[in-house]
Amino acid sequence: MNILLFFSTLILSFLATALVRSIMRSYRIVDSPKGEKRKIHKKNIPLGGGLAIFVAFFVMVGVAYAFGFVGERISLSMLIAICVAGSVLMGGGILDDAKNLKARHQIVFPLFAAAIIACVGIGPHSITNPFGGTFVLTSLFSGVLVFFWIFGMMFTTKFLDGLDGLVSGIVSIGAIMIFFLSRQEQWFQPEVATLAIIFAGACLGFLIWNWHPAKIFLGEGGSLFTGFMLGVLGIISGGKIMTTLLVVGIPFFDVIRVVMMRWIKKKPIYLGDDEHLHFKLLHSGMSQKQAVLLLYAISFSFGVTTLFLQSSQKLIAFAFLFLLMLLMAVWLQGSEKKKKIWQRNK
Repeated sequence: MNILLFFSTLILSFLATALVRSIMRSYRIVDSPKGEKRKIHKKNIPLGGGLAIFVAFFVMVGVAYAFGFVGERISLSMLIAICVAGSVLMGGGILDDAKNLKARHQIVFPLFAAAIIACVGIGPHSITNPFGGTFVLTSLFSGVLVFFWIFGMMFTTKFLDGLDGLVSGIVSIGAIMIFFLSRQEQWFQPEVATLAIIFAGACLGFLIWNWHPAKIFLGEGGSLFTGFMLGVLGIISGGKIMTTLLVVGIPFFDVIRVVMMRWIKKKPIYLGDDEHLHFKLLHSGMSQKQAVLLLYAISFSFGVTTLFLQSSQKLIAFAFLFLLMLLMAVWLQGSEKKKKIWQRNK
């Protein structure tokens, strides 16, 4: 049944993306490359593609719930809370795509969405100690942890959304890994697996349109919603936080690195630049497809390890991923400087 849900969602998302693209073009809600040097597309591209992922996902979740594939461990009230929070993100995102809101107004929507999930008690109620045993969490501490986790995941995908197909592909990999982990006997959670595979199908249906050269972009709402849902899947019905982090580890650490650099240089954190690793890969001479496929490969490789490693081993893999990000950043920074010196002396 999961295979049927996956392909049904993929097809629905593909068709919904075509419709959303047409609507956004007719209302001229597009991303124009004019006036921003860091933008690498050459013509106006419709925004709001995340709406197709949102619609396809919740339509198929509704179907799955109606037929009893979701509902025993994941209650209707929980699904409604996720839908309401997602609607907040999509509504605010479409508004931002159309009106180009200021940063202080943009942040209201993800704050509200994260607060909704934190308040409904989705979890986790305990965290596995990598050295043995578990940490039991109070409701208050769990809510605070969930808030920052969801908020962090949203901004990881928001800042990652710089190359065609990058976010939708990596999030799909994350959802697929959570699906397989949830099917394992040790963690067996079939309802979480169903949500994960539906979400993967929704993202991959959109990816067909978003692959380079992109015919539509996620938009503000989509870049936030994809991270939001991956974050929810990582904590719902038992924490899979380390699994999610290993898949999005490179962009997660990259966001922290770039934010710290902006803070040290006293630049606004929200100010876009080309300091992210995916842009530096382009500056090193890679094409968009090559850079995206490299980051896919890293996410997939570390994601697969979560299916076989114990908690303490995942912690080691996470530390290795952090070192890999630092080495990539240093190497790409040095390569970029050498290239600039060579061009000046040419």
